[in-house]
Amino acid sequence: MTPHLHPVPGRVVTARATREGTGGPSADAARLYTAADLTTAAAIVDGMGHASATVALAPVLAEVAVRVGAARGTLAGLLTAALLVADRGPDGTGPDAVAVLAAAVPGQDTVVAWVGDCRAYGWDGRRLEGYTTDHTVGQQLRANGVPVDLARDHDNWIRVTLERATPATVFTAVIPAHELVLLTSDGVHDQVEPDIVEALVREHQHSPQDLVDALVAAAAPGDGGYRDDATAVVLHIAASSGASGVTV
Repeated sequence: MTPHLHPVPGRVVTARATREGTGGPSADAARLYTAADLTTAAAIVDGMGHASATVALAPVLAEVAVRVGAARGTLAGLLTAALLVADRGPDGTGPDAVAVLAAAVPGQDTVVAWVGDCRAYGWDGRRLEGYTTDHTVGQQLRANGVPVDLARDHDNWIRVTLERATPATVFTAVIPAHELVLLTSDGVHDQVEPDIVEALVREHQHSPQDLVDALVAAAAPGDGGYRDDATAVVLHIAASSGASGVTV
């Protein structure tokens, strides 16, 4: 259990946790950055595969995203990170990734940008709302009325990655200022049932570090014992010094 600290009112309380999966070295990365004007940016980058170059680059992509995102906005942050993988080398097999980036300012709505199947949720104290839509073939099929069982078979086909990111393909969303913001890689939301995710958010909503720790710990192996890398990040603006949380 992480000790509870009293956050400063009006400051963004943050927490992050990651857990390596069973497929090899983790290609997930989470980074946080707070700018001079108190804009706090948070990113999750989920590298595709577990090649050494991907594992090494994922934290760099996340760091670029948060530093640019805090200063220039989430769209600029993701597109700048995308430049690092725009050229995949002479054999076309260089690193690629999906990502979600959020920027929170005390007293203002949180702005999110994403490509791929990393997600952003908002918690208003009563229910967990998804604010992103996966850029997958499976999700596209669902949107066009294909039966869920058939569409699910295509969820691993990513339609938009950082390598293919453009101003037209990076999607954005706005989460109301009063809501706790949760970011997850697919190792969390694909391997933890939605009702369990919501139950954990409800239980730990006032302790961000305990929340992200619980979410990544809850990721269970799927068929054949495979468990993906799992990463979670929380952003929450402390309304009063009585709220419990951890600044990271």
